[in-house]
Formats: sequence, C-alpha cells, structure tokens
Amino acid sequence: MNDLATPKDDLVRCDACPVLCRIRIGKTGACDRYANVEGVLTRVDPLVVTEQAASTGRNVVPFLAGSEAWDGQMMAPAPLPAFVTGIGAGTTYPDYKPAPFIVASEHQGVDMVTVVTEGIFSYCGLKVKIDTDRYLGPEQAAVRVNGEAIGHVTTMEYGSQMLSLGGVHHLTGGSKKEGTTTCDAMLKLANKQAVTVTIDGGSEVVLQAGHAPIVNGTPEQRMRVGCGSATIGIFAKQWHGHADEVIVVDDHITGVLTEHQAGRFLDMRPAGIRVRGRKSTPGRYFQVAEPGLGWGGTNVSDPLEIIESIDGKTAWPGMKLLMVSTTGEHSAWYVLDEQLKPQPAEMPAPITKVVERIAENCEPSLCTVLFMAGAGGSLRAGVTENPVRLTISVKDRLTRVTSGGAPVFVWPGGGITYMVDVLAMPDNSFGYVPTPALVAPIEFTMTREDYAALGGHMDHVVRLEDVLREPRLTRLNQGGAT
Repeated sequence: MNDLATPKDDLVRCDACPVLCRIRIGKTGACDRYANVEGVLTRVDPLVVTEQAASTGRNVVPFLAGSEAWDGQMMAPAPLPAFVTGIGAGTTYPDYKPAPFIVASEHQGVDMVTVVTEGIFSYCGLKVKIDTDRYLGPEQAAVRVNGEAIGHVTTMEYGSQMLSLGGVHHLTGGSKKEGTTTCDAMLKLANKQAVTVTIDGGSEVVLQAGHAPIVNGTPEQRMRVGCGSATIGIFAKQWHGHADEVIVVDDHITGVLTEHQAGRFLDMRPAGIRVRGRKSTPGRYFQVAEPGLGWGGTNVSDPLEIIESIDGKTAWPGMKLLMVSTTGEHSAWYVLDEQLKPQPAEMPAPITKVVERIAENCEPSLCTVLFMAGAGGSLRAGVTENPVRLTISVKDRLTRVTSGGAPVFVWPGGGITYMVDVLAMPDNSFGYVPTPALVAPIEFTMTREDYAALGGHMDHVVRLEDVLREPRLTRLNQGGAT
C-alpha cells in the first residue's frame, strides 16, 4: 500500500477516505483501520479468507442437465475452496485505483476472478425486522439514540415491526452529533452488538441481531401465529364442541369465531356477542382498542373491555366464552350467568391444550438486521474502467455479489443496490470512517473471460495462492460465513 503513503517527517498521509489523516509512526488513523508501520501505511486488521469445510452438512442435490449422469451421491453446491473476502482488504478510494485484491482462481475447471474491496458507504442504512406482537410505536415515528434521530418506524409486516435506520440524510444531512450518533449505532448493530433505541410516542427497545428484542425492560418471547382472523381459521375446528364462542384479541384484526367464515363452515350457533371497533367482513373487526402493551398488542388489560354488547335474544346462560390473544400469552375462560354477564371460570383441559398450541405455533421473537447500500463509483471503478458494464453484468447474473462471503439480494432497477443479513457475515465485518460513513466488505465474482469482457483491470490480477501467502490472514469456515 505504499501508493497510499506520502512520507514526510515520519508522517504518512492516508487517502483511504476523505478525512486524509496524517499518521505518525506507530499510530493509527481516526478510523483505527490504517496505521503508520515504520513509515508505511498499513491496513491493520487481518484479511479474512473463508475456506470450504470438509463437509458442509447439507443434503442438496444440484439440478443436472439431462445429458449429465448423477452418481446417486448427495451433494451440496460447492463454494470456492478458498474465498478472499473484503474484510480487512482495504479500499479503492479515491476512484482511480484498482481494487486492493483482484484474485484469480480455478473452480471446477473454470478460471474465475473475484474482485475484493471494502466499500465506504455514505449511502447506506439498516433495515431492522423485529418479530413481536408488542406495540413499539407509530409508523413514521423517529427512532432515537441518546436523543438523536437515527431513523424511523416503517410498516408492520404480519407480526414483525420494521425500522429503517441510517441513510445519507441522518449521516450527513443533519448536525455533526446526529451523523456520528447514527454512524456509531449502525456500526454496532451491523457488527451484531446491542443498541438501545427509543421510539417517539412508543417504547424503549434494545436491538441486537439474532436476539430477542427487549421492550421497556422486558425480553420478548414470541411473535404472533397470525392475526386474530387467521388464528380463528387455524384453530376453529379444535375449539368446536368445547367453546360456544372464541374471540381472538388483536390490535389489527380481532376475530370472532361464530361470525367468522370458519365458524359458519362448522355450523356453529351464533353467540350474539358484538365487539367494539369497525367491522370488516363477518367475524373480523378493526380498531377494537388502541395499540399498547396489553392483550394482542392493544392497550387492553381486561379483555371484556372490547365487548360492546351481548344480544339477549341470541346468547344464553351457560354459554362458554374463550378470550385469547394471538400469541396465547393472554387467555381467559368465561361462562355467561343468568344475566348473560361473563363470569370467570376454570378453563377446561381441551381449551387449555389449544391455547398452548397457539403458543407452540408462535416462532421466537427475534431481531434481524439487514445492511443495505448502493455500490457506487469507487467500488465499480475499482473493478473496471467502464463501471456501467459491471452493473450490467450483475443484472445479467454473470457477476455474483457477496459481502464478506455472504450472499446478498440485489434490488431490481438501476445501480447495484444490495442487502445482506449481517448474521450471515463473519463477526466484525464492518468498520467506519469519520466522514461519517460505514465501511463494508464487498466482492464481485465472475469468470475470467467475463471480467476481461467488461474491461476489468487485468494487469492487477493476482493468483489465489499468492494472496494466501499474505502474513495477515484470518481463516474462517465458509459455512460459518455463508
């Protein structure tokens, strides 16, 4: 990396990002990624290489063309025996330099090239999926860390609340404190560490990839099996003959069994209980209560609060009523007295079994962190002198994009906008620069022929075996990274 260093009075200038640190011997730059080692600018973190394990543990049979014979063995899609990731590779900033590593290797008789770099991403963000039935806050509400807005709440997708964090406007469009707070929180989350956020008009939530969210100090246990209507549909037959009415309390769609199509299909007798809220279709009610931390994500602590009326011409004394939430976390059994008022009673064993089954069918509550970024000029120019050809090659699926060896989803449309699950990546895959921006690994893999065709930097291609002689390597099992 001597080309990045400008020695003067025991100083080297680092141009790996726009900060342009001047680093004394034995010191590191502001990002702690580059150091002055005896007058030479040096990337201090190890270069991560993933290697194919002896056995992947997968039993996947690849598709074979009709002309090819299968020997009957169970096989997994074979990754490259050794794969140089962008973690610790260094960067191509500014645009005119080829990527730090352009690695040639042979894979199943095909000459391959992998272009390896660390990208500096001002245009990046995190999409956080929080699996919980708990109300976290209103859509569009600001998500804050230490009082600074770092993102906002987006839509809920069937029991999972989504947050959108980061982005160029929070990183660079606000105050310096907002930018550095956003960058720090994103870096921790991307590196699988815990971050505490507060949501305007909502809750305090501890987020960590691969862990259950902690909402207002309480770890969440499960996400919903479905909305109230879906829960009715799933378990209606199991309730039939044991309960006369079942109401599944839900912040979004509360279900009422005897009105619901599932109850009608079972020829259940109408129970005459009308719940609050706006009726959608038979047995499905919206807005039965305000969002909150109670039953089914509502603010209700007593489920009888959502009952608007009981029709004396339809209901009858002794009628058996189950109130239950979409996770089975809350449940109550009632029997109507002579005045048709629900009275608490001991829940029968068959009903208890179904309530437990609701809980059994709820998956564990979990936080998933997806890193999303646009691969812009520096990255593409580090691959080819004609960057649009790389974009076209990715769209045509001639070039595979990975991040730290992990597969990514490339969004349709213009540019190379990709998304990756940080849990699929090696630990500590991400860094930062104090501009502020995140630094993330990215790799482009294609055949050598395709790389030459898109105008790649062929004179900078090095053999894999030469890279593996680098003194600062860390080797990981490919299965652990991907």
